[in-house]
Amino acid sequence: MKVSIITVTFNCISVINDCLESIKAQEYKDIEHIVVDGASTDKTLSLLNAKRDQIQVLISEKDKGIYDAMNKGINLAKGDIIGFLNSDDIYASNNVLSKVASLFNNNPMLDACYADLVYTNKFDTSKNIRYWKSNKFIPGSFSKGWCPPHPTFFVRRAVYERLGIFNLNYSISADVELMMRFIEVNKINICYVPEVWVKMRMGGLSNSNFKNIFKQNLEVLNALNKHDRPKNFFMFFIYKFFSRLKQFFKTSEK
Repeated sequence: MKVSIITVTFNCISVINDCLESIKAQEYKDIEHIVVDGASTDKTLSLLNAKRDQIQVLISEKDKGIYDAMNKGINLAKGDIIGFLNSDDIYASNNVLSKVASLFNNNPMLDACYADLVYTNKFDTSKNIRYWKSNKFIPGSFSKGWCPPHPTFFVRRAVYERLGIFNLNYSISADVELMMRFIEVNKINICYVPEVWVKMRMGGLSNSNFKNIFKQNLEVLNALNKHDRPKNFFMFFIYKFFSRLKQFFKTSEK
């Protein structure tokens, strides 16, 4: 079973090597690594070209943003399973993809799986800042602000072919809308694994400042409306606040 890992990059020379080495170190070897670069102007592309022996597909061209680049990766993917590892992320252990492949191999009806994630110090990934502990999906959870950590979300390619890719109308929360569409609306068969699969450096697009956090949440509320899901503006933000607060008290968990 081939697993396609898509990495989107743009001017990330300071972190991209850690991402590449994290994938290279995986025990599972039937991997197709697809890197979609947004026409970087630093030395990112030079490094990627120097590591072509471990990158099966590499394109570098201007795009319409991160989700457009991710869609390009999905359309290029040949693997049975598709996952994303952003340029500033790394896998928490060398057997993450082995566990993912085993889950799908042992469960032919499984459409997707996800796990936990830790946010780390931007310069030292050994220092945990927040622990995003997810849980099993309960119908109605997206209306309360819940969603899985997207970098831990692995999906059969056939599901993308059936239900579609990222909606570019959501500039900062298309990942949440996609997971909502797959899990809440279309009720795909999913599995939650209660362990950390990905370490993410703080400072991503959606959590870099209060303005982006607020914009992301408004987009999620709009997605709930589009998909005719129940929504309560006040309770949504209350749930999100306490959910985020709990993450700071779990940094010691592994």
